[in-house]
This record gives sequence, structure tokens and C-alpha cells, in this order.
Amino acid sequence: MKTPRGLQPLLDDGIIDAVLHRLQSGKEAEVFVVRRGDSICCAKVYKDVDRRGFRRQAEYQEGRRARGSRDARAMNRRSKRGSQVQESQWKNAEVNALYRLAEAGVRVPEPMGVFDGVLLMERIVDDEGITAPQLGQVDMTPDQARSWHAALIRDVVRMLCAGIIHGDLSEYNVLVDANGPVIIDLPQAVDAAGNNNACRMLTRDINNLRGTLGRFAPDLMDTEYAREIWALYEAGDLTPETSLTGQFAITEQDADVDAVLDQIDEARRENEARQRGREEADD
Repeated sequence: MKTPRGLQPLLDDGIIDAVLHRLQSGKEAEVFVVRRGDSICCAKVYKDVDRRGFRRQAEYQEGRRARGSRDARAMNRRSKRGSQVQESQWKNAEVNALYRLAEAGVRVPEPMGVFDGVLLMERIVDDEGITAPQLGQVDMTPDQARSWHAALIRDVVRMLCAGIIHGDLSEYNVLVDANGPVIIDLPQAVDAAGNNNACRMLTRDINNLRGTLGRFAPDLMDTEYAREIWALYEAGDLTPETSLTGQFAITEQDADVDAVLDQIDEARRENEARQRGREEADD
């Protein structure tokens, strides 16, 4: 295959030895299977900001801090340098999250570093050595669905205790290898303590898992892990060993007004963006 432009520097520098094939093309990156010495791994090439289809990027980056005061000022002014710093943060966020989550015991691909903006990481395979399927591509028994749901909820808790929320977790961002689910795709990982949208994103992540696995084990649809986990986190009582019930008593006082307002604002922004698009098309 023709060598992708983003991988040529890694070939030139001897960081990888060959590009075998493209594995996936997503909204923010392309993933290739590459050979590195005697091992086969994945190389994630991030798309340029003007080619990325990931919406509301600023919403996910809220709470991320620049390393130096100069960079912070540039980001606040939204200068060219500030855009470069923000882009670098986006590309480094995933490898930083992978290292933190692996240390916390979360099942994620093993990171191998970032080279020229390209993330090298473990290739997740099934028991036959073939690239592992996405969770949404796998048929399962009710007991298997419950087991995998429990494993994923435990990993979501470990992530939150490490200060991270996936932010885009769904059946497409979980692979299933011989030992169960592996969480992937973390460039939009959210700072749980520093992002005002953290509760809403955690709730969406957990409810996405509930919806996917609940197709095979309908009793999962009656669980309320998102509310339970967030309540424990806010109270400072959540640990990786916390025993969860999946139950949560909802009262009138539990109404999340801020989340409702966030959803209204989000709908308004999307409507304004569509209106601008129509106006630009008319011009």
C-alpha cells in the first residue's frame, strides 16, 4: 500500500519497519497496522484540525491546562500559537490517558509512545490473533453481557478515580479480545474535576454501555449506575473497590438542572451552526 504521509517520518527514522494495512478511519484519526521489529502494533495518525469531524472539541478540552504561562496566554488569546498548543494537547491527551489508565488497572491498549504526532500502541487481537471486533459486532449470551457490563462499569469507576472520563464511550470504542472488553479511543478524554460537562458525559458513557449490553440482558436496562457512581464521586466516597448496586433513589431534589441547561445550550449552538451553514451556502 502507499505509505500514508503521517507515517513516512517514522519509517525514515526507523521507528517502524513497515506499514501493513489500514485498520480503521474515524472522525479524528486513521489507524494503521504496522510492523516494529518482530512485533505487530497499531499506529494512530491524527487528522488535521480542519479535517476532523469530531464536534464540540472545545467542550472536551475544558479543564486541560497548558504547561507554561506563555502557552496559556496564547490559548486564551486564540492566537496561531495558541491553536498549535491546543492541537498538541489534543494529540498528547490520548497517550497521557493511556499511561494513567493502564497504571490504574483499566483494560486499555498498551501505549508505546508518540512520535511525530503519531501514537504507537498495542494491537488488540482475539484468541485467533485477528484484530479484535468492536463490542457492537459481537453476539453474546445474557450471562456474558452481564459479565462484560460489570467489567466495563468497574473500569469506568477506575477511570473516574484516576480523574478521567472517556467522554465518547460506546459500542464502537470497546474491543473484545479473548479476555473480554478493552476500552479504546481516548483523545477526547475529559478531566473529571475540571470540566463542567463531566457528569453529563459520564452519564452518557455509562448509559451507552447499558443500552448496548441491555439488548442481550434486558435486566441491565433497569440499572442506574451513572447516578450512583456520580453521587459517590461527588461525596468523595468512590474508590476502585466501592461495592455498587446499580440502584439509585431519584427524588425531586436530584433533578440535574445544570445538565438540562447544558443540553438546551448544546441544541442552540448546533442550530446556530446549521443556520450559519445555510447562510454560507446561500452566499
